[in-house]
Amino acid sequence: MHGLPLMPDFWRNSGFHLLDRDTAGRLVVTDDFLRAYLLRPEIRPVDESGPAERALHESLMDDPRRPVSAQELESVEDPDARFNYRVLLDYFARLLAAGSVEACYAGLFNGTGINTPPLFIDQLTQVILRNVLEGVEDPLEARAGELFFREQKASVEGGTIVLADLETVEMHASGSAYGSLGRLIVEAQAPIRSTNLDVIDEQNAKDYWSRDQRHDFVINLNYGRAGLRALARVLERWIRHFFELELSIQPLREIEDDRWVWHVGLDVQSTAVLNDLWQGGEVEPGRMRQLLALFRLDFAETAVIRPDVAGQPIYLALGMDEHNVVRLKPQNLLTNLPLAASS
Repeated sequence: MHGLPLMPDFWRNSGFHLLDRDTAGRLVVTDDFLRAYLLRPEIRPVDESGPAERALHESLMDDPRRPVSAQELESVEDPDARFNYRVLLDYFARLLAAGSVEACYAGLFNGTGINTPPLFIDQLTQVILRNVLEGVEDPLEARAGELFFREQKASVEGGTIVLADLETVEMHASGSAYGSLGRLIVEAQAPIRSTNLDVIDEQNAKDYWSRDQRHDFVINLNYGRAGLRALARVLERWIRHFFELELSIQPLREIEDDRWVWHVGLDVQSTAVLNDLWQGGEVEPGRMRQLLALFRLDFAETAVIRPDVAGQPIYLALGMDEHNVVRLKPQNLLTNLPLAASS
């Protein structure tokens, strides 16, 4: 990495520190970043691995950018290992051809189909967002950023909206280390204030830096709370990083605009609900309750927006599915904004 890293440091297991930056601030792939994938358990040889598989792995560890012929790949003895290598080498080719991690990520959603494993896409999202958040001092933004690459479990009780990391919830839902967290989120059987939850707020936010890889902070997304404002700032930073455009995103309590012209759902559920509302259809109360947060996006320069949308706000929404799971899709902000052709 060029220059000294800005403090505080966080997400050290993301692979961010194995990457370089170009003069535009985009992430550049290094051999060490590629080698980290070769050390994953799906790829690293095991006791049963044959000599051809071991030789391929050793040669790629030595030179992870080298081309691998079809014949060499077919010589790998185990069919599962052969498939894993084929997927990984295709991914390597995408990364190296794109010129930057950001360009590779954006290229995954250009309409030609995606054959990159979701796990790899989440990893790309995390390292890009770590780049986007470099130098950020507000821990709430870092916690809000986790929504971009980690699924969340929502609890909506008594008008309070909190999100907890889904993997953490499922790990502890049995009532062991974080029993109150698991019981609240999974079964919703206790009021928020009667449990010993670590809800991140402005008072305890600094503790995030020492717990950033534990994913055990709950974030409140109620309107007017710092967590929702932090999420809005991260959404701004994400769009600004990719498009180099000035914009602002503000949380909304509701959309008071009967003739809005454009919206972007940040997940499958909110997209469907906004589409129905925009088309004038009836949305039953259960589906409306799936909407957790609303935002208004405004670009500083109207010239960067399509003429039919210029001067009008763009509405964003975040929702949960029928199991209260939140799966934010940050790629929607790259593919669904009404940008003018030159933007």
